Amino acid sequence: MPRWLRRIRAALRLRTRRQYLLCRAMRRRRQLRPVADRTGAIRPGDILVFMTLRNERLRLPWFLDYHRRLGVNHFLCAENGSDDGSREYLAAQPDVSLWTTTASYKEARFGMDWINGLLRRHGSGHWCLVVDPDEFLVYPHDDTRPLRALTDWLDASAIRSFSAMLIDVYPKGDIAAQPYAEGMDPLAVARWFDPANYTIRKDAVYGNLWIQGGPRGRAFFAEEPWKAPALNKIPLVRWARHYAYVSSTHTLLPRSLNLVYDENGGERASGCLLHAKFLSTFAGKAAEELDRRQHYADSHEYRAYHAALSDAPDLWTQQSREFRDWRQLEDLGLISKGNWA
Repeated sequence: MPRWLRRIRAALRLRTRRQYLLCRAMRRRRQLRPVADRTGAIRPGDILVFMTLRNERLRLPWFLDYHRRLGVNHFLCAENGSDDGSREYLAAQPDVSLWTTTASYKEARFGMDWINGLLRRHGSGHWCLVVDPDEFLVYPHDDTRPLRALTDWLDASAIRSFSAMLIDVYPKGDIAAQPYAEGMDPLAVARWFDPANYTIRKDAVYGNLWIQGGPRGRAFFAEEPWKAPALNKIPLVRWARHYAYVSSTHTLLPRSLNLVYDENGGERASGCLLHAKFLSTFAGKAAEELDRRQHYADSHEYRAYHAALSDAPDLWTQQSREFRDWRQLEDLGLISKGNWA
């Protein structure tokens, strides 16, 4: 078969896949019941956060305040059957729109059908940041420039998507021995990370980079590193109605949104998501999610966590680094300013 014909067939398959995902999103969005719909307050140009959550009450105050300080204007949340007060807390926040559902997280493609539906209805024309409650965006100059400065530069540069590698942070010592309380900065407890120990490859179908490794790779998946969680994310996108996330925030369609790197020797601007999963609440969360079996691949990730937690794991090693700021991450090659001076 000629190469040009193979390219056309591949493009048609991806287009069909995207249309299928959008149809799913429109159907599954009907599972969401509005609790506090304040989307009428969203103004043109507002920066929006989208997230799904379940039982994250302890994390929510710091998460919201952190991203408010960056410059996020509105939070759109799909809550999945929480019983810890998360729903009530979010409903009381004036810059939050909240929907709830008790439908299957797994059957909604691990919440991405709900997120794609909300993005299609409310995100078009906005810069949208899709994150979990334990993820915190870091980008070059974040100590002196608001998020809008970054998105304005991306607009001026005709860049539609911004990548952010997931970097797991963890405490020094037994995870359970350092209590985390509501409203605390997670980095006050867990501020160590792996400066290296990452593998990277390019996905042949979607063109995105696939990154694995870090503390989860070495501590929980050392025997099967190819099964370690993906660390590549494209969480910040100037959204349009015909876009769709394929696999969490790892992969997007149209395919061009995944090309967030330079293959000609240069560097494109990128950030990271500090991932504060490993707090004292982690064991309880892992046990809950293992029991629910609502996660990818029959919750194989949470089975690995549960098996290791009985040994009171210490993720810290002599090679671990204590997080300071974005400049440190740039020096390590984990984020880049690119042309954004």
